[in-house]
Amino acid sequence: MQLSVATILQDSATRHPDRTAVVEDGDRISYRELWQEVLGFAAELRARGVRPGDRVAVLLPNTADFPRAYYAVLVAGGTVVPVHALLVADEVAYVLRHSGCAAVVSGGPLRPVAEEAAAAVGIDVLDVRTDRAPLPLPEPRRPDDIAAILYTSGTTGRPKGAQLTHLNLTMNAAVCAQDLLGLTPDDVVLGCLPLFHSYGQSCAMNAALRAAATLVLTPRFTGPGALRLLAEEEVTVFMGVPTMYHALTEAAAAEPRRPAALRVAVSGGAALPVALLERFEAAFDTVILEGYGLTETSPVATFNQHATGRRPGTVGHPVWGVEAGIADAADDKRIALLPDGSTGEVVLRGHNIFAGYLDDPDATAAAVVDGWFRTGDLGVRDPDGFLRIVDRKKDLIIRGGFNVYPREVEEVLARHPAIAQVSVIGLPDESRGEEICAAVVLRQGAAATPGDLADWARERLGKHKYPRIVRLLDDLPLGPSGKVLKRELREACA
Repeated sequence: MQLSVATILQDSATRHPDRTAVVEDGDRISYRELWQEVLGFAAELRARGVRPGDRVAVLLPNTADFPRAYYAVLVAGGTVVPVHALLVADEVAYVLRHSGCAAVVSGGPLRPVAEEAAAAVGIDVLDVRTDRAPLPLPEPRRPDDIAAILYTSGTTGRPKGAQLTHLNLTMNAAVCAQDLLGLTPDDVVLGCLPLFHSYGQSCAMNAALRAAATLVLTPRFTGPGALRLLAEEEVTVFMGVPTMYHALTEAAAAEPRRPAALRVAVSGGAALPVALLERFEAAFDTVILEGYGLTETSPVATFNQHATGRRPGTVGHPVWGVEAGIADAADDKRIALLPDGSTGEVVLRGHNIFAGYLDDPDATAAAVVDGWFRTGDLGVRDPDGFLRIVDRKKDLIIRGGFNVYPREVEEVLARHPAIAQVSVIGLPDESRGEEICAAVVLRQGAAATPGDLADWARERLGKHKYPRIVRLLDDLPLGPSGKVLKRELREACA
């Protein structure tokens, strides 16, 4: 059976050749133009020795060259290895070496890092060139062929390469575009999420191009800049992470202009505080639909869907073709499902589950048990089927023998009028085992002392839950997808 992620773009270029596919810094590229450029670069890859089954890394910013390179590798029958744009050369070299890449495609400000890493591994760095006679058709692929290898952030040790199949990615793009967002060629999606990350790659790029919608790219996100693009490009769908929603809400407070076309916003990547959701929806007169997923799940697994209802503070129901359950988090050997209302580890199965970690059968066996993928996230499902993520299993704080979930504390603190951002961690404590620490960024112009914030939290949380330690920071350490880097935060707060 022929199935390639490349057909996402091919089909839209056939059906809607004259519609705008990508907008970059005001330049508009039609589907016909983008597809011909992809075919041309695929021919260049073939001329440079890339053969079906070869792996090719892509280290590019959020420009039109990213989809050109990404789809060209797939057209040539290769496996694309998107590389984290914030890595240093040694880290990039590890990804290139571990994945066995035949070449790396790079350019712009990331080119020096790519050249240093490629030299260490002994492979070429390629420019995105599209001037060759195009390949006539994409290389045929099977559903279970590996389309992409995405390296997880790796909280301990080296990152692992999650292998995603053509079936994984084409199904996720179709579900996102059709079932979850109802995208049409008239939609305009703002692509400010990093495209090397699964959220930006699958939900923004692949889903938008699957629907023949327009993808507006920006290489660097700022609240005022995104607010301007939302209005100028008449964006209908915004996809972001909580830190982006915070920045947009703050920008909107200083700018009366509002995007008139915005019909829906999507949040993922990290838990969105309900207080922030409410502020954003009031400022922009729209709704936020929160979803949940991981790199290993292509990524979308659950979502607040029109068909099953929306409940703020939850990540909705499983998407079409996917099952979700709550399992005993302490049982590593088997999946013991728990009844609704129980807190346990979120487990998933369906068409979105990855094909395993590259050259790491032990890690794969630990992650996929009895056909279920163990997410490492703690959650609870209510009687109506809505899933709520409680926290990462490894982020659970045990204070004096009591379990404390950081997100519960964060939700309460996020409602303090002086707090812009907050993240809660556990710090080592001789008497209690761990003590609760809140790292806080204050709103611009606001004033509050650590003692004020601790007293406020004590009135609203159980005695074992409120933070005895409050650290005021200028900002929180964030990864490229907007997640708080809690390991770095613990070091900063210790």
